[in-house]
Formats: sequence, C-alpha cells, structure tokens
Amino acid sequence: MTITENKPANIIGTRLLRREDPPLLTGEAKFTNDLNIPGALHLSVLRSPYAHAKIKSIDVSAALKIAGVIAVYTGKDLQSAWAAPMPCAWPVTADMKNPPHFPLAIDKVNYVGDGVAAVLATNETASRDALDAIDVEYEPLKAVVDLEDSLSDKNIIHQDLGTNKSYTWPLLVEETPGCVAEAFKKAKYKVKERYVQQRLIPMAMEPRAIAAVPQPFGGDITLYSSTQIPHILKVMTAITLGIPEQQVRVVAPSVGGGFGSKLDVYAEELLCMALARKHNAPVRWVEERSENTQATIQGRGQIQHIELAADENGKITAVRVRIVGDMGAYLQLVTPGVPLLGAFLYAGVYDIPKAYDFECTSVFTNLTPTDAYRGAGRPEATYAIEMAIEALAREMKIDSFELRKRNYIKKEQFPYTAFSGLTYDSGDHLLAAEKAAKMTDLVGVRAQQKKQNVPGATKLLGVGMSSYFEMCGLAPSRVLASLNYSAGGWEAATVRVLPTNKVQVITGTSPHGQGHETSWAMIAAEKLGVAPEDVDVLHSDTAISALGLDTYGSRSLPVGGVAIALACDKVIEKAKLIAAHQLECSADDLQFENGTFSVKGSPDRALPLAAIAFGAFTAHNLPDGCEPNLEAQVSYDPPNFSWPFGTHMCVVEVDTETGAVEILKYIAVDDCGNQINPLIVEGQVHGGVVQGIAQALFEEAVYDSDGNLKSSNLAEYLVPAACDVPAITTAHTVTPSPTNQLGVKGIGEAGTIGAAPTVITAIIDALSSLGVTTMAMPASPQTVWRTINEATRGGKQ
Repeated sequence: MTITENKPANIIGTRLLRREDPPLLTGEAKFTNDLNIPGALHLSVLRSPYAHAKIKSIDVSAALKIAGVIAVYTGKDLQSAWAAPMPCAWPVTADMKNPPHFPLAIDKVNYVGDGVAAVLATNETASRDALDAIDVEYEPLKAVVDLEDSLSDKNIIHQDLGTNKSYTWPLLVEETPGCVAEAFKKAKYKVKERYVQQRLIPMAMEPRAIAAVPQPFGGDITLYSSTQIPHILKVMTAITLGIPEQQVRVVAPSVGGGFGSKLDVYAEELLCMALARKHNAPVRWVEERSENTQATIQGRGQIQHIELAADENGKITAVRVRIVGDMGAYLQLVTPGVPLLGAFLYAGVYDIPKAYDFECTSVFTNLTPTDAYRGAGRPEATYAIEMAIEALAREMKIDSFELRKRNYIKKEQFPYTAFSGLTYDSGDHLLAAEKAAKMTDLVGVRAQQKKQNVPGATKLLGVGMSSYFEMCGLAPSRVLASLNYSAGGWEAATVRVLPTNKVQVITGTSPHGQGHETSWAMIAAEKLGVAPEDVDVLHSDTAISALGLDTYGSRSLPVGGVAIALACDKVIEKAKLIAAHQLECSADDLQFENGTFSVKGSPDRALPLAAIAFGAFTAHNLPDGCEPNLEAQVSYDPPNFSWPFGTHMCVVEVDTETGAVEILKYIAVDDCGNQINPLIVEGQVHGGVVQGIAQALFEEAVYDSDGNLKSSNLAEYLVPAACDVPAITTAHTVTPSPTNQLGVKGIGEAGTIGAAPTVITAIIDALSSLGVTTMAMPASPQTVWRTINEATRGGKQ
C-alpha cells in the first residue's frame, strides 16, 4: 500500500500556489464584518475633535431619544467595567511612566480620536446618527505635538506623571571604560547626522472589525476580531475585564492585513465584550477609514542622532546613537519596546569593536499612540546606520560600496558574537551585496551617470543601496525576560494523523496574508510523506488552538514552522515504535521514507504511515504502554534569534525642475535561509519593498500644531498605487540558519527594512553634483525640489 503517488519528491522549496487565495479572490472567505450574527447590537464611538482638552460635561439625552438607540455610555459610566487599565506588556525599565489608559476617556482627552462616549443601537445607522446628538463641552488645552517640545516638559500631558518622558533606556558597551569617547577623540574621520522617521499609518486593506457574542448560559463569550494576536488578546481581555480566561474564546476569521496595526488590545474590543456581557446580546463594531487613521495605532515616529568614528582606512571604531521615540498619548501593548528592537542594530551588518553608546528617550505627545509597524524598530535602525555610512563615505571621498566592503562582518567570522553579546548565527554580506551590484549593473550605471549627469542636465541618475540585518524570531524566552518583555518567545504546534491518513496541523500562529496554510502544509507533507492537499491547517481560534503566541516580528516560520516540524518528528517516532512492534523488529532497524517504514535491507517488510495511523486509532495491536492515536504536541522555544540579511539597490532618475523621482530599477537580494515556498517569499519581499518605498516617497501622517491629523483619508495619505510601484527584481543567497532543523530565518519584514534607505541614498546620489547631502522623508516632489533649491541657491527662490 502506498500513499505518496501524488506527492512531489521534494515539497519544501517548490513554488506551490497559495491555497488561501481562491476563497479570498472569489469572495468566499469570511471576514469579521461578513459574519451573520442575529440580534447583534451596533457600537459606535464618539471621538474627541481635540488633541488635548478637559471634558467639562457630556449630555447624552438627545442621543437616547433617537429611534433604535439602546444605550449611551461615557467613560465615567463604565469605570466599574474594567478590572485593570488597558495593557502594556513591555515595561522596558523599572521606572517607566505608564499613565492609566481606559477604553473611554474619563476627565480628559489626549489625542484627536480619543474615545469619549459609546452608543449601542439596533442598527449601524442609528448608532452613528446618535453620535451627532451627543453634546460634549470641552476646555481645550495646549497640545504637545513636537518631540523636542515634549522633551522640554513645557506643557505636560499627564499631570500626575510630572513629565512627558516615559523612560530613558541606555545601552553602553565598552571594552574599557571611556573607550567610546576615546575612539571619537582619535578618529581620523567622524560624522554626526540627524534623521527623522516620520509617522506612518499602517492602512491595512481591511480596517478593524469586532463582534462579541455572549453565550446564553455560564458567562462564556466569544470575541471575533480582525486581529493578529487571538491568543494574546484572549489573555489580555480576560485580565482587563476580570473574566476567567477559560470563559473567553477569541476567533480571528479571515484578516485583511495587519502590518502590526492589529497587534494590539484595542478599546473597541474591550467595549464590545463589556457591553455584550452587560446587555446579554451580541455587540459588533466596524471601523471606518477615517477612524482607522486616528484610532488605530501608527508607526515609526523618531528623531535619530547618530555618530560614527572611523580610522584612516574607514574602519568604524565607535558608534554613538541618541534617539527620541514618539509614544503618542498612551502606551499600547508593545509601544515602549519598539525602539529597543532596533537598539542592537545601529551598527548594522558591520564589524565594530565594543565601543557602542546607545540611548533612547521616549516621550508622550498629544497624538495617536504608536506601536509596532512592519519591521518595528529595525527599519529605523537600518535607515540611520546606512545613511550614516553614506555620510562617512562622502567625508572620506570614497565610494560607499567600497566603505561597506571594508566594514562588513566577513563570512568566516560567523557565528559572530556582536558587541552586544548577541550571536549572529550565519551570513555572507559580501556575497549578497556583490550579487545585488551585478544585477544592478553598478559599473554600467556609474558609466551612464558620467554621461547623463552633466552641468545643465535636468534628469539626473542616481544609484543607492542598503545592507541590513534583521533580528527576528525573538527568543529564547529567558532573553526576552532580560528585556522586561512580558510574553515568551515560544510557539506551540500539534500534528495529528487521522485514521484515514489525512493530517491536521494545529498552530499557534495567526496568519493574515502570510500564507501559513500553504507553507505549514508543505512542512508537514514533506515530513510525513503525504500530499500537501491532505494536510489541513487549523489556526486563529483559541477553542481549537488553545495556546500560542501568534504572528508578528517575522517569528512565524523560525518559531511556529519549526514547532510543526518537531511535532512531525514526534509523530514519526511514535509511529516507528508501532511499526517495529507490528513488523517484529527493533525500531533501530527501521527507516522512514516517502511515508513508509521499512526494515533496512529488507524493503519488502514495510508498513505505510496510513496503516499505522489506522492501527493507532483502533488500538488493537499496539506496544505495551503505547497510547492510542497518532498525534504529538510541541512547544518550541528557539535557542537564539534568527538573523535574515540582504542588500538592496535601486536606480532612480530625478527631474530637477519638478522634483519628481522615478525608480528605474529595484533589486532586492535577501537571505532568509532555506525557503519553504519561494513563491510566497517573493510575495513577501515585494510587499515589504513597496511599503519601504512608500515611506521613502509617499506616506506621512501629517499633523498641525494643534494635533489635528491633516492626512486622515486616502486622498491625503498617499498610499502608492500600482502605477507608482516599479518593477521589483528579487534574488536570494541561501545561508541556512544552524539554530533550527529547517534552516529558516524569516522574510516578512525584510523588504520594508531595506527599501527606504535604498531609495533615499539613490536620490541623494543623483543630486550630489548639486551639493545635496540629505533628503527628508517622504521625498515628495515638493521636498525634493525644495532641497535642490536650498542646496543650489542658498534657500533663495
């Protein structure tokens, strides 16, 4: 009997089409707002029009008279509903300031979009109409919008804290005391740069949507949410609402993207659950796009000061970094930890001594809270070091690629113990960079530049590059504990071979566009010798997958995927014992290939996994002490982070008369270790690169001095359209991770990390003959034109 006739010889590494796509593309997939929930009440939230104001009074009487309105609640009305404030899971320092944050403001609002009142109605129209009937009297206060103004404490947002500073987190690593200062004193070359990471709005295709459904008896409640973190959300909502955790079920149906914005515990989730329990009726809420721009977290938001010291050969001898992080009005789930995710990466992919001085001070502002956005701290760090490398090359008057080659960590140095004590497991930065240069035709582009970039030319050619390291698959858990992160770094998986030889994989990861159903099926199919279509992947429902730590930070494959592989190994080991018993041989004499156990040297003595699975189900002929059924569970805590890396290059043409930038060529060479499905890898890189280009050229959350968001819709917040995106050529080097059996590293954020500095350095290179040495993001035509004008005419028009 054989079960592998329709199974490719090798599954891992093949370009299988994503099984998730047909239901998504045909409309069969069900998102939270597609769910038919009879009798559901509709929640709408009145949001503050002021960035900073006292709430003097709230009159809801007119709203209650609107037909269909069931109830209206203020922050004071619901104070007893919360067992704890909204959670922050990353208290980065013992003295971190964390103001209490509740789903509705009580006495004061602290950003435009802060929730003030909640309306419950029998239909969505009535609930939204009622918002206009609520009369709120505010006493406006001075808004703190600028990070450096916040640092000054001239106007304090949370008066009980006595300061706008949430924390200061230093990382000083010195071989000998004072060696950083000494390195800068002795340096032949020094650069000191200031960069601004503008705020970004994640803009997932699907805004947030929520439905809380209480059970008729017993107090159980099911929360449907377009979230990245159903398992974490289950724990945090239980704590915040004071509900026994076993009474909470969280389900993430199809989720239309997240990019970190759905990696949070939001006020609306808590409101829906609290009011559903209060009214013993389902409560649902769906976010409008304007709410999405104001009430869903934003990303980035930093001022970066970076200094490099180098010797006469350009070898970096010390790094000094000071950053100011924008927390927004409150701390969300991992807000304070985001700058720390980049803290170890301001040395980039370069071999530097133990002479590293980093310090982050994070402050509150009267703006929407920030939190993790695709890359989370690592794009910011990569941008700063890569831009500083370019500045150092200009100071030395050498080619920046040559400077990078002098400083790259060399292949033979891996595994490499960094200045921080972290171990970079594997890499070959020079190989990736040289491959990118060859694909870009760097020599040819430089030759073309000499012909094209002549005095008087209005279309100038430039080439830029960025080499990056990504720290992802954050683990082991004890290392996260040393950073005061409240969660672990493990992931859980269960693999079950059913009596008919179909396979169930239950995972604690929660996909929202990454292709886990396809990739996880491929891992299990390769391991067990079945066809991928015979593997069912179950996820995103805490009633099915009770334990897990969900999807973020490029952790899913190097943690969750490896957990599945290990669970398959345990299944195979159990099956081997059963096969040995039934074949009357030693387990050591068996080999397992293509779904069949056979005795070494006697291929006719064999049992397929299908027969063993059915026999394990009937339990008629099992070894003594062997439990029925063929399944295994693993909770995997990796021994180290995983370290993807790569080099991106691009060629741009800049119109000096209009400031318009056209990307002529974009090359991404990434190394994510072994690839489970190269087709999915390409998709992840393409998506990431586009988001990085978006930061470089298009996107910015623009606020005025009063804290009003000026780019609150898609006409003003410029998400790039298909016509704005260049052809992206992807390639890879393959340096398998030695820390896990699959040799995988992660790829979801790589494109975002590499793209922004690649594009900006290309623009600066194009305009270098005009004296341009810096470029703010986003490099819109207005910004580019203004920068050219300031460089060539001293700012005079």
